[in-house]
Amino acid sequence: MIGKAPMRLVRGVLVLCAFLLGFGVRATNADPFADAVAALGADGFAARAAAVERLADLGDPRAVPVLRAMSEGQLLVRKADGALAIQDGTRAYDPVTNQTLVSFNPDDYETVRLNNRLRSTLRGALGRLVLFSPDPRERLEAAIGVFKTRSVENLPLLRKAIAAETDAEVLAQLRLSLAATQLLSDDRAERLAGIAGLAGAADVEVRAMLLQLAADGEPDAEVRRRAADAVAALDRRLATLRLVQNLIQGLSLGAVLLLAAMGLTITFGVMGVINMAYGEMVMIGAYATFVVQQLVREYALGLTELTPILAIPTAFVVAGALGIALERSVIRHLYGRPLETLLMTWGVSMILQQAVRSIFGATNREVASPSWMSGAIEIAGGITVTQNRIWIILFSLAVLAAVILATRLTRFGLYMRAVTQNRGMASAMGIRTGRIDALTFGLGSGIAGMAGVALSQIDNVSPNLGQAYIVDSFMVVVFGGVGNLYGTLLGAMSLGVINKFLEPYAGAVLGKILVLVAVILFIQRRPRGLFALKGRAAEV
Repeated sequence: MIGKAPMRLVRGVLVLCAFLLGFGVRATNADPFADAVAALGADGFAARAAAVERLADLGDPRAVPVLRAMSEGQLLVRKADGALAIQDGTRAYDPVTNQTLVSFNPDDYETVRLNNRLRSTLRGALGRLVLFSPDPRERLEAAIGVFKTRSVENLPLLRKAIAAETDAEVLAQLRLSLAATQLLSDDRAERLAGIAGLAGAADVEVRAMLLQLAADGEPDAEVRRRAADAVAALDRRLATLRLVQNLIQGLSLGAVLLLAAMGLTITFGVMGVINMAYGEMVMIGAYATFVVQQLVREYALGLTELTPILAIPTAFVVAGALGIALERSVIRHLYGRPLETLLMTWGVSMILQQAVRSIFGATNREVASPSWMSGAIEIAGGITVTQNRIWIILFSLAVLAAVILATRLTRFGLYMRAVTQNRGMASAMGIRTGRIDALTFGLGSGIAGMAGVALSQIDNVSPNLGQAYIVDSFMVVVFGGVGNLYGTLLGAMSLGVINKFLEPYAGAVLGKILVLVAVILFIQRRPRGLFALKGRAAEV
């Protein structure tokens, strides 16, 4: 038999083994996430900041709602035992299990307090943790945030996020953030890898990072040399991108000028009428768009996305009818007297402006763009083009093609060309010249109305809208060649591009003055513009 003392010894060993075994099981099954969350309720801001950093280092997406609740003052700690809870409105739940707390008494809890240092730690931790969010947009914003607030401690987290990322745009930003962060490393190989990773970037912030590395403060000569080479390559890339950006913006401006000048090419270039009220036809088209928008909102809300499309024929008919009425009532009596036509149409422009002020008021009117014309498209290297500009370019080219086809392939176009080239012969052949004059003037005015529809999407609709484009329209017509639609296209695009290339150096106002002076000098050498009309029309 075993004595009592040995028996007690055996029993003690068994209890110790059981305790150690139980401790080992608990240690094995311990949840680091739960432990880190529990530490958020510790006494002292430093202990809480350390717990936040532990949660961020885990890279567990479950930590995001917990840390957000903490930053928003929704994380509570029980006074009795330090247990945590999240109160979101009327619901209180466990931050680890997300299970609703049935017996929850707010009086038993107090808010986990924060100070400025802890808030800053929370922001950084949330920025890193959102890298693992299920929402690609949140991950992209987090990757951009990590790029802007670089820290060497983020390197392991960035590599982990890159390994798990599936979205191409987010992955590209993560790699850029990783390369930018590697520049801060004490490891020479890491810094060289960072320079290589930034080699294809085209960003001024990246340039500043590389320029700082290329300075004399960098101890390694090879790192400085490669950083300097990367800065030089980036400068060349940025210069190319600026060139492309100016070219796209110039074409966009050229499309606007093309729309504004196309109708003037017909009324001034073909008919020889200096119509100073042409800008008001553009303005009438813009206000027609506003009226269509209001009618759609009032009676057909489901057609809101089609407002610009519905406004195009409306503006064409309204402005065209006004142009026909103007030609039949006054202008037909003034053919061959350009100075009197100029003065008369200038007076008409004043009347139209005041009429619009009386009807719609002097304040600007808003024309909302539909969703398919809103936003911007990034082409490459940070070059963005707004969608409304893209649609205006396409619309202007479509209108130009339609006008060319109408003047070349239709009976009306044949009659119009016949009347403008030899009015007497056209009348002798039975063509009703007065009717053709009215329809031609109406066509030019209707095109101006459609230009107003496009301009309402990028500019304020006001009584002075047309005045901003009348001078540019005359410049385009004269520069391209009076009466030539192809010259109008080339003239509009040329002046638009030249304007955009001059603006960064001379400013918007001085740039326009320089363009005007250049056009005047050009006309001195080529009075008939780029594409001069030939035949009898040129002799009139």
